[in-house]
Amino acid sequence: MDEAAELPPAPPEAREVFGDRFADAVRYAELLADAGVRRGLIGPREVPRLWERHLLNCAVLSEAVAEDVSVCDVGSGAGLPGIPLALVRPDLQITLLEPLLRRTTFLSEVVELLGLDHVTVVRGRAEEMLGKLPPVHVVTARAVAPLDRLAGWGVPLLRPYGEMLALKGDTAEEELKSARAALSKLGVVETSVLQVGAGVVDPPSTLVRVEVGESPGGVRFAAKRAKAARASRSRRRR
Repeated sequence: MDEAAELPPAPPEAREVFGDRFADAVRYAELLADAGVRRGLIGPREVPRLWERHLLNCAVLSEAVAEDVSVCDVGSGAGLPGIPLALVRPDLQITLLEPLLRRTTFLSEVVELLGLDHVTVVRGRAEEMLGKLPPVHVVTARAVAPLDRLAGWGVPLLRPYGEMLALKGDTAEEELKSARAALSKLGVVETSVLQVGAGVVDPPSTLVRVEVGESPGGVRFAAKRAKAARASRSRRRR
């Protein structure tokens, strides 16, 4: 049986959330349910709950993102949360960062098919991107790694006074508590747990917000950042 046939109709909330990009959201859901399953990007059991658990759960992240900023979605996978965020926020400049070729191939196909001109797909690991990607205002992530490890990858990609928004579940408070020491060493100055999507998804999506000061990544990344900047200047002079 074709897995795409199991995709339920979009709930009424989807029309409200995605607005004039609703048709594109449906197309993306269909791609996930079909090619996404065939290529092993999502499990077949996720198809019946694609809308509530994945597309809407990720789209409501937009409530926490400021206008006209740059975003890097770390470990984007099948494009969650990056693609739903891009569909509802054309004002953002979004980079989908993913190390696996089969995933970046899928992401590039989706971006082209949906005409997401404000989205760039980059293949690579976050820990190797320092100096290769312009620092961003916001790093997003979903189901990538425990918070302390995720912060070690994502926080150094931020601009000074930027923030990382990690979609987490019931473990958010616990993860934040256990990661405080690691976050402090990475130059984090403020943390909080937010609920977004009330009235759209039930339960609302849980976000951990991690805000940095003037030195994203802290002392241990300062030397790496300076070295990367020198290398970049050297390449431009050639």
